[in-house]
Amino acid sequence: RNMSSAGPEGRKKMRECNGLIDSLVYYIQGTIADHEPNDKATENCVCILHNLSYQLEIELPESYAQSIYMQRRNISSRDKTPGCFGTRSRKVKEKQQDTPLPEEKSNPRGVESLWHSTLIRIYLSLIAKSTRNYTQEASLGALQNLTAGTGPMPFAVARTVVQKANGLPSIRTMLHVSNPTVKKTAVSLLRNLSRNTSLQSDIAREVLPDLVSILPESVPVSDIVCETTASICYTLYNLTQSSSHNARLLLSADGLPKIIAISMNDSNMFSKASRAASVLLYSLWSHTDLHSAYKK
Repeated sequence: RNMSSAGPEGRKKMRECNGLIDSLVYYIQGTIADHEPNDKATENCVCILHNLSYQLEIELPESYAQSIYMQRRNISSRDKTPGCFGTRSRKVKEKQQDTPLPEEKSNPRGVESLWHSTLIRIYLSLIAKSTRNYTQEASLGALQNLTAGTGPMPFAVARTVVQKANGLPSIRTMLHVSNPTVKKTAVSLLRNLSRNTSLQSDIAREVLPDLVSILPESVPVSDIVCETTASICYTLYNLTQSSSHNARLLLSADGLPKIIAISMNDSNMFSKASRAASVLLYSLWSHTDLHSAYKK
């Protein structure tokens, strides 16, 4: 567990170690089957996998990059094929969202297991069943890592979490835990998921009222609550930016007074949370059909 956080070279060596990742996954599957999700060794295994999934999209060997980032056959030859690890171009990003991964292998081995739906379901199971904060945080963090990029892999993982594995109810529960780090990681994962336009209606329906409910009534003081609040605002921004329906949902959940209060910062320096709330307010005002409702 300590070695897995030793940096890029350490992660590379551990990912390449024959049988290591397979053994970690096998052990966790056993403890879940035996209804022992709070086992200390399971916590260690999940923390290792969490670390090994960090910057996975960037650090994958070229051979994997070529097989994973296959573009759809019907993309015309005149389009420039995006690089393996992407560009920030909006058109490329939209194209990649629609580019499915190659069919999953039924028996993944080694590094392939890190983004496979089997492990994604294991993480969601641990989020739902474990009461160990480190296990919950590592499971959420691994999913956050896997959904952090802009290529096909992060968006495919996001679709698996939201639509194939029905993971939103478990993630939503983590929004209401007392541990601030677990809550922060859950919000960060939702922020990543909310970037995928095809999932925004599902996410808004499932968790938007919960996100509003955990917003503080004013500018937060502690750093971790400030970061969490900023992430909530950016998640709400993603969900409402192009959806008047979702903006109305935020309004009906009494989110506007909280967001206005958070945006008002008396100090000279904008806090992260105040800046994020201001960006969200600016975006909400772009829905001109809601102006009269806002004013009321």
